[in-house]
Formats: sequence, C-alpha cells, structure tokens
Amino acid sequence: MRNKSYLLAIDQSTSGTKALIVDREGTIITRSTVSHVTSYPKLGWVEQDPIEIYNNVKRAAHEAMSSAGIGAETLAALTITNQRETAVIWDRMTGLPVYQAIVWQCQRTADLCAAYQAAGLEDRVRSKTGLMLDPYFSAAKWRWILQHVEGVQDKLAAGYLLAGTMDSWLIWKLTGGHVHATDYTNASRTSLFNIHTLEWDEELCSLFEVPRSLLPEVKSSDAIFGYTEDSTLFGGNRVPITGVIGDSQAALFGNQCFRVGMAKATYGTGSSVLMNVGDKPVQAGNGLVSAIAWGIDGKVTYAVEAVIRTSGDCLSWVRDNLGLFSDFVEMEELLQEVPDSGGVYLVPAFVGLGAPYWDSYARASITGMNRGTNKAHIIRAALESIAYQVYDAVKLIEDETGIALQELRADGGGTSNDSLMKFQSDLLGKSVRKSEVAELSSLGSAYIGGISIGFWTSMTEITSKDNACHIYTPTIEIEVREAYCAGWKKAVNSVLQEKAGCRK
Repeated sequence: MRNKSYLLAIDQSTSGTKALIVDREGTIITRSTVSHVTSYPKLGWVEQDPIEIYNNVKRAAHEAMSSAGIGAETLAALTITNQRETAVIWDRMTGLPVYQAIVWQCQRTADLCAAYQAAGLEDRVRSKTGLMLDPYFSAAKWRWILQHVEGVQDKLAAGYLLAGTMDSWLIWKLTGGHVHATDYTNASRTSLFNIHTLEWDEELCSLFEVPRSLLPEVKSSDAIFGYTEDSTLFGGNRVPITGVIGDSQAALFGNQCFRVGMAKATYGTGSSVLMNVGDKPVQAGNGLVSAIAWGIDGKVTYAVEAVIRTSGDCLSWVRDNLGLFSDFVEMEELLQEVPDSGGVYLVPAFVGLGAPYWDSYARASITGMNRGTNKAHIIRAALESIAYQVYDAVKLIEDETGIALQELRADGGGTSNDSLMKFQSDLLGKSVRKSEVAELSSLGSAYIGGISIGFWTSMTEITSKDNACHIYTPTIEIEVREAYCAGWKKAVNSVLQEKAGCRK
C-alpha cells in the first residue's frame, strides 16, 4: 500500500463531474471539472444523460491524473460522492439506460406523491424511511420510467432491468457490469429503504411498484464495492472502489462533524443543512427528514436534514435567463454597487420549495420592486435568497432537535462568495466556518475510502488534518436582522398564498 500514494476522488454533482487527486496529507493536489448538459423538456421536468455523465467521469479522471503526472499504478483507491436521488434505470444486457436520468429536482411525479398523501400513506413512508412523500426522492421517478417508457415492461419481464441512483450507475459501469451496489446514504434517499432495519422494504417496493429485484445491494460507505474493469479508464490496472457516499453526507464527514450536534451547510445547485444526531434516528417532522449520515465499520450514524431545492442555481438563472451579469466577477462588482437589496426579495421556487415548506407547487417570484430597483438589487436578492433559505433550515433543525447551533460549517462552491458568507453569519447571528477547501464532499468520500484501505489509520488521524478555514462573525444589529427576516417571510408567504389561491 505504501507505493500507492494517491486517491482518485470522483464528485459527480448536479452541474458537472469533478475528479480530484488526494495525497496522504489529505491535500488536493489537482482537480479537473467537466460539465454536462441538463435538459428541461417540459415544465418542471429535469433530465440528464447517464452515458454523458459516465464518459465525463472518465474524462475528468484522465485529465486530473495527467495534470498530476501520475499513472493508475499509484492509485490506492477510487472514491465516489454523488448527487443524490437522481434516478436511473438501465438494461444490464446492453449497458444502456432505458431513459434519461431523472434529476432530483424534477417535479413530474408531484401529482403521484400528492395522491399517495391523499390516501393517507405518508406516515407509513415516513415511519420507515424518515422521508416525506415528495417527488424529490427516487422511488416515484423509477415508477414513472417503468410505467411511461415504451418497451420497458418487456425488458422488466425478461429480467433485463436494473435501477439505481447515480452512484450505482457509475459503480456498475466502472466494474464492467459486475457489481450492482449502493451505500446506506444513497439508499436512504429513495423512499424504499428502511433506515431502522437497514434493508429494502418490500411493502414500500410494492407501494411504488418498483420490484425489489431491480435494486442494488446496499453496503457501508467504507466497503470495497468492487474493482475497476473498464480498460478505457486505467488499462489493465484494477483499482478498488470504496468511500461511496451521497454528496451532502460526504460534506458532513469532510467537515469533520463527527460529534452529535455538529452541523454543516453545503452551498451548491441546491443546498443541504445536515446535523449529526448519533447512533439512533430522530423522528423528524415539519419539513425535516431523517437520514443516514454514513455507515462505517459496520456501524450507522444518523442525521437530520433540511433540504433546499434551489440555491446556487438561482444565480445561474439570473445570469443565463435574465442576462443580468456575464460571469461571477461581474456579479461581485455589481453587488458592491448597492448596500442591500433595496427591499427586493427573490423566492427561488423554480421547482417548488423544500424545507420547511415542502411545497412542490410553489413557484418563483420577485417581490418588493419599485421604480428605483436596478439589476444590482435583483442580483443581491438572488444571492441573499440562498442565505435566507439556510437560515430557515437552521431554525427548523434547532426547533425540532432542541439543539442550539453554535457554529455553522460551510462548504460548496457558494462559499467562495464573501458577500454570501457574511450575510449568512449576519442572519444566523452565529459564526460561519468556511473551509479554505471548497470540495469537502470529495474530501469526505476520500477520507472514508482512505480509512477503509489503510491509507489513513483512523478518524483521529483525519481530524489531525484540519483544513485552513475562514470564520465569519455577525456584524448587524438584531433589529436589522429581524426586519430582513420578516421581509423574507412575507415574500415566501405570498408565494404560498398564490399557490393556494390557484387551487381554489
């Protein structure tokens, strides 16, 4: 193992795929990023191409290794962290998806979930999975593919189909079709996995009409899932695959939130606020979900999570759809032109609202504009909407768990924006600790995989590799904070009221 000097960490996220080379000091020595196409074929529908994503994994891996000047023979392991809930079904005979990947943001199954709710099934689902009935999660997406894609029922009857989240798809492709597996964290986001028994639940599989035979084997995050067999990736080198974990949970681990009550927020396309609650699941409610934080050494750690559907993607919408700025350098320059949003609020409910509202039918709005409003105010309102949503999530977690947040650990691409981090600290009235390493999901999976194969000896050794950080502290008066938050609540309520009015 000592001649195996590096880990290759694959971070397959909603907007693209990163490959990072990590050394024994826990340092990211190089990285490569490849974007993929996301399509929106109908209102509320979001899709991606699984074949493009797999090819991008290989491309990013090759570019990162080339940049580092290393070969596959130096790799101790390949680790995977991934966008969660995105659903894929493929033909194991051809190796091809039967349909595009349905992304976690997609709302096409909202009516199905609403019908299940109306039938009084949500408590049954929640008691077993920790999740509410919502199109966010994978099971309804798999059901949609099985019921709507031509020819799929014939393939199902012939026993050709496999279903999985993005980690399962990548593992299956990387191992040349020899391994169909997932980890506890990804399984727990499907609405089919019982987080108490740690097994696929036959009753839920029957409810969603997803046969158990399609689903992957579920393993601990630190298991050896298999070995790479794709000759176009590493030639004849068989590299072990381990450290498989959903991106938000990987960020919790990468932020070293190993103790009960420690919490982090990931600022990405969407956002996730996650708190470690120990070795027993907490029955969460009011928009929180229970989650498996990770499975290591045969033991499961649980968390509670508040999910935000749209955060960083809101800025992309302002840039790409409204054309208010061309790049993030220009955005930052425009932000400095105004001291605040001028009373403008942007509620980014493009694909509904997550915690604490969990409303799939809510739609985005911009409120509070006047004749003096300019594009800088709208851009600032879009940026601030991220912080407001994280504020809502933190308050919900505090209320439901009875644990007061002492400090928020922050990761993800959005943390590079100082204006956002400062405003986040002001809203929370608490310090925000931002690692100087943005890719903590990648590091989290690398840490788990590294411990698994003896690259590092223990979690204690990982803790000693504490990354440099920047700490933001609040600077505004309580009265100002309360006024800001009251305006945000009013803006959100206007969206919810509009939704209710439309249903009458």
